[in-house]
Amino acid sequence: METPHISRQFAHVRTWVFDLDNTLYPPEARLFDQIDRRMNDYVMRTLGVTRAEADRMRSEYWHAHGTTLAGLIAHHGVDPEPYLVEMHDIAFDALSPDPDLAARIGDLPGRRIVYTNGSRPYAERVLAARGLTGLFDAIYGVEHADYMPKPQRAAYEAIFAMDGCDPTTGAMFEDDPRNLAVPHGMGMRTVHVAPVPLVADHIHHHTDDLPGFLAQLLP
Repeated sequence: METPHISRQFAHVRTWVFDLDNTLYPPEARLFDQIDRRMNDYVMRTLGVTRAEADRMRSEYWHAHGTTLAGLIAHHGVDPEPYLVEMHDIAFDALSPDPDLAARIGDLPGRRIVYTNGSRPYAERVLAARGLTGLFDAIYGVEHADYMPKPQRAAYEAIFAMDGCDPTTGAMFEDDPRNLAVPHGMGMRTVHVAPVPLVADHIHHHTDDLPGFLAQLLP
C-alpha cells in the first residue's frame, strides 16, 4: 500500500515518461495478440521457417534483445521501417477512451512524454483510440533511438538527450519491469504498471490503477 504522502516522493519530478503498450491501456485489450501473429507471419515468410520456429525465434529475440525487431536486425539484417508498418497494421477496436486517465495526465506539472518500443505513428493511433491525443509534449518510438530498444541503456540515453530530460528529475511508468532497471540506475522514480506487483530493488512503486495512482501525486 502506498504511503499517505506519496506526492512528496514525486515533488521533484519535472518530466513524466510513459511507456505505451499495456501501460496507457489495460493489458486486457490484448493488442499484442494481433502483433505477435503478424510477427510470426513475417518471420515465416522472410526466413522460410515453420510457424513453431517463428514463434520460438520471436520469443527468444524479445528476451535476448529487448524486441523481436532488434534480434531480426542483428541476426538477419531486416529492414526495420517496413517491418514496423506491417506489425502495427492492426485493429484498435479493443481500445476505448479513458477520460479519467486523460484528466490525470493533463494535471501533471511539467513535461509529459511517451516512449515506446513501437513506432511513433503506432503510438499516435493508440493515443487517439484512448482519448489521449494532445496531452503529451513529445512521442518517441524505437526509430528515434536508431532502432535500439528498451532496456538497452544507450536507447534511454538517446531519447533523454533528444528530449532534454534530466533523469534525476524524471519518473518512468512501465508495464515491463526489466525496462525500469536502467531508468532507476539513472536516478528516475520508477512505477511498475501491471496487474501483479513485482518486488525488486529497481521498482519504487507499483499500481494496477494508473489514473488512481496519478491522482495521488498532486498535493
